[in-house]
Amino acid sequence: MDVEQVLGLVKERLGIRSNVRDSYITAIVQGVITELEDEQGLKLEADNFSHLLFVCDFVTWRYQSVSNSETNFTGQPISMPRHLQFRLHNLIIHVGGGKK
Repeated sequence: MDVEQVLGLVKERLGIRSNVRDSYITAIVQGVITELEDEQGLKLEADNFSHLLFVCDFVTWRYQSVSNSETNFTGQPISMPRHLQFRLHNLIIHVGGGKK
């Protein structure tokens, strides 16, 4: 998976035009890719647009969430959005994820 391509797409989605946050967003991109490959056992394909867009959406959510320990206005922990959970589960089933 091309980190620079993901970075560019995430910045476009967020409307970021400067390079000031590039190192932070790049670290999130690398962390998400590593997590999906090492912890979830996914084999991400660079030329699969479904994989690319999932990684971009996941990185965007991570960037906007700042911390998984945050809470919403009712005091409930913020969790991964349902659409990301659904897509991740489908990827795991389709690509054959899981620990080796």
